[in-house]
Amino acid sequence: MTTTTSHIPEHVPEPGQPPDGAAAARPVRLIHTESTTEIPLHLLFRDDRGGDDASGPGPVRVRPAVVAHRPGAGRDKGERSRPGVTDRSRPAVAQVDPALVERPARVLPGAVGVVAGLVGTAGCAAAAWWAGVTPAFAVEGLGIPARAGAAGPGPAQWAAFAGAGTLGLFGFGGLARGSTGRAWVLGLFGRYRGTVRRTGLMWVNPLLLRRRVDVRLRHWRGEPMPAADRGGVALRVAVQVVWRVRDTARATLGVEDHERYLRECVESALLRVPVAAPGAGRGEVEATRDALTRLVAADTGPVGVEVFAVRPVRVEYVPEVAAAMHRRRIAALDAQHRASVLSSVVDSVEDTVTRLTMRGLVALDDHERKVLVKDLTVAFCAGRGETGP
Repeated sequence: MTTTTSHIPEHVPEPGQPPDGAAAARPVRLIHTESTTEIPLHLLFRDDRGGDDASGPGPVRVRPAVVAHRPGAGRDKGERSRPGVTDRSRPAVAQVDPALVERPARVLPGAVGVVAGLVGTAGCAAAAWWAGVTPAFAVEGLGIPARAGAAGPGPAQWAAFAGAGTLGLFGFGGLARGSTGRAWVLGLFGRYRGTVRRTGLMWVNPLLLRRRVDVRLRHWRGEPMPAADRGGVALRVAVQVVWRVRDTARATLGVEDHERYLRECVESALLRVPVAAPGAGRGEVEATRDALTRLVAADTGPVGVEVFAVRPVRVEYVPEVAAAMHRRRIAALDAQHRASVLSSVVDSVEDTVTRLTMRGLVALDDHERKVLVKDLTVAFCAGRGETGP
């Protein structure tokens, strides 16, 4: 709690003087707390003399105090906010250009492209007939009379032929077929122009660069990658990732290869999250899966890749420690088996001795009881050892 002291203009009479004396009065020091009120300083150090002491300072009017919090209040001295210093407790998150967001591109129905292509083709044929360069077999086959007096193609014929040819090329060259689960990312001279998710025949500007992106739900299972369990023992883990492309613009233009980026994010997450060891319980396996899913989804979200699950499907020790961990597991299982056998033997011996004594079949003192317990324990252990696997 931050406290400050201040002076108030109110005067308090000195001890031994009347309240309205002419002696010089001294100011009363107050302590300002940042909670609610001002606390008179002399009240903290006055003597406990009981009752109203005329020699003590007079009453002081206490008014509320408002103290502004200083920058960095509540933090450690070394963690106070300073200009130009960022909070290191927050992990760095990959950032992509905020303007790079998927938006629909402008396309036309495929019939428009077909009609434009046919019109352009017909225009080229008409320009050739106009210039008198139509092949004789075409004229005879179509039954079109040859144009008489044509002196070859001139500027007007060339212009008509160029315009009709350009129209035909644009009409047929812009035809594209969209399929379900796939999208086109369009760009022009390095700029993003939109994404096409439509299906069927459509017309797209042939000057635009097209990149096909698979937007279906996909499963990826990689090769075993290095990892470690809670004890730091080296493991090799093969995971299955369920993912899909959510933002085609960021997945295509935000990174060089979004599939490779996803694999590297999974490998990085395996190095940061302790993986449940082989043979672990279901709870540990689910905790590992949830932690891996959160980390990978946080890393791939800014680049337009949506991750639904990261499941370890095969966990094994590396060859260098596999033999040692196998021996350790066998020893632990053997110790557990011995403990269970000993518990059952002790229970059997106790039950036998209790029945013998409760029914009055034998009367045993302490020494005889100890001998009987020892003999029964040896007999039960030997019998279990002979019938055991």
